[in-house]
Parts: sequence; structure tokens; C-alpha cells
Amino acid sequence: MRQWPHRVWAVEGANGTGRPLAQRLLADGEDVLDVPAKLAARVRVFDTGQGRKTDATDAHSIATVALRTQGLRRLQPDERMVALRLLCDRRDELARLRVQTVNRLHRLLAELIPGGASRDLSADKARRLLATVRPQDLAGSTRRRMAVEELADLVAVDAKLKALKKELAAAVVAAGSGLMRIHGIGPAGAARILADVGDVARFPDRNRFASWTGTAPLEASSGEQVRHRLSRAGNRRLNHVLHIAAIVQLRHDTPGRAYYRRKRAEGKTAMEALRCLRRRISDAVYRQLVADATRMSAERHELEVTGPGGQTGAALSSSAADLTPVVGSSDQPQPGPADPDPTPARRPSTKHSSARSRRPSRATARSRGQAPSA
Repeated sequence: MRQWPHRVWAVEGANGTGRPLAQRLLADGEDVLDVPAKLAARVRVFDTGQGRKTDATDAHSIATVALRTQGLRRLQPDERMVALRLLCDRRDELARLRVQTVNRLHRLLAELIPGGASRDLSADKARRLLATVRPQDLAGSTRRRMAVEELADLVAVDAKLKALKKELAAAVVAAGSGLMRIHGIGPAGAARILADVGDVARFPDRNRFASWTGTAPLEASSGEQVRHRLSRAGNRRLNHVLHIAAIVQLRHDTPGRAYYRRKRAEGKTAMEALRCLRRRISDAVYRQLVADATRMSAERHELEVTGPGGQTGAALSSSAADLTPVVGSSDQPQPGPADPDPTPARRPSTKHSSARSRRPSRATARSRGQAPSA
């Protein structure tokens, strides 16, 4: 490292598989560039004539892209986004654990109760069902004891998910995001979007963003028949968040459901109309991300120009605590509150008052033998 005091690291897919390495380099204060995986693959194919990956060809293609390509995204350390990503990953792990726990509990209840339990099984429903079961045989007693243990695990996971949801909501609000104002996107979905997108400026327009989220359909036309099919590319986690938002909008009286019905009236199938709605939500998410980024950039610029006190030149720390206090022009005290009486007090004219002071009184004029002035 000492051989290259001025160095720049190029990481392929800094928001994907290369994220751990990129975050470690940023934590060490290194300068890191994000190299898109598709761009590195194109360079590798043009250089070697084939697309097979090796460590040497990967390193060479990534370095070539970093040296020859202008406008690559330079990563910035953001501890808030890193913490938000950790919370999102923890929430996903707990959600998968809850599904596994519910499946095991459902299997045990199906063996204990004739007809089993409903599909939408919750902790309260399982508790009520277990209260009606009193097996007398050894196998039944063992099943019931295992079901009680699974129920306790389900209650604990639900409590952790509830607490984590509140923490995610607070983190999204602290990030200054308005994503939760979009119908169907809750704290978990908004946090996942913020964590995976990072800097929205890396997407030039809403079409690139839709392609990255997998909501841009692929054309599958044949002859005079024009049709599109579902895209399996893109970020599948964000695609799932947008899919859930579309389903929620369809279940309520929202503009999204009206849009879905219009597409159905135009002759589209149910899946095609749902894909259109998902793309519509993707565009709304992109607009909200851009609006949030623009607003926060304006607030930072205003803070840099005007200072934390809202006035130009305001200082962050007071000089009165120093050993030798120095009061600058920006640190001087401001004038006190204005007089509540808007009518200004009458002040005698300086010219008239001086004239009166020089004019002798009537008694003085008589003593001097002068005629009193009129």
C-alpha cells in the first residue's frame, strides 16, 4: 500500500456482491469507484473474444473500465445507509424464520386436530386451537408439547418483528424519505428501497430505474401481434416490494386500482395489467426518490450558505468559551425585541429646541430693557 500513495480502487458491483469489499475500503478511507457488471462483461468479451470469467480477466477488465470510462460513480461512506441495510437484512431473516415456524406449527396442528388449521395461521389462532386438544396417548402428548414450543417461538419472533418495524419506520423518517406516503409501501418496503438504491443519481431516468427493478417488460412481439412478457432480470427484492404494493392497491379503493381496471378494459390480461401497475408504482417511487434527494440537497446548500442559525455567517461554536474571547461581526448580539407600540415617540426638533434655549424669557427681557418678543 505504501508503494501507491495516490490510489483508486475499482470494485465491480459495489451495490451487489462487491458491497462487503467496497464498504471495508470506504471504512479504511480509500477512494472507491463502482464499475457496472455489464460494462465489465462487455470489455471482457471484446478483450478475450469470449465471456469466460477468471480472476485475471476480471481484474483486467475492471481496471480497463475504471481507466477508460468517464463518469463512474464514486462511492461515499454513509453509515446511516449501512445501518439501514443491516436492519433490513435482519428483518428479512426474521420473516423467513417466522414462515418456517408457522409451517412447522401448522403441520403439528394438522396431526393433532381433524381437518387441521387454516392457512392464515397466527399465534392467537394457534393458542385457541391448542386449548381444545388434550391427547391421552404418548405420541399426541409429544406433538402437543412440540406445538406449544413452536407457538412460543412464534410469539417471540412476532415481538421482534414488531419492534424492528418501529425501528425501521423511525430510520426512514430520519432519512428524510417520503416513500411511506405511497399507498402500499410500509416501513419495511421503504427501508429496503432506500438500502438497495443508495444514491438515486446513478439512474439517469425512470426507465433505467424500472429496468433495474425488473418492472420494465420485455418485448415479445411476433408479426402483427404486439405483446410483452415479464422480465426476470433486475433486483428481485425490490421487485417483490413493488409487487406487494400493487397487490395492496388492488385490494383498496385507490388510483392504482382504477388504473388496473382501465388496463383491463383496454383488453389486457390480468397479469399484463398487474405488470403495468407495478411499472406505474416504480415510476412513482423514482419520482419520490428524486424529489427527496433534491430537497435534501437544497437544505444542505442552504445550511452551508446561511449557517445553522438561519443567518449568513452564523458560527457553530461560540468564541466566549475560549481563553481569549474574540467576538466577530457574526457573533455579536442581535437587537432586542421591537417596541409593541407601532407609533414612534415624538421627539422635539433639535433646531427648535436650540432656538428656544437661546431666546431670552420675558422677565429677562424686561430686566434688560428690551421689548418682549411676540
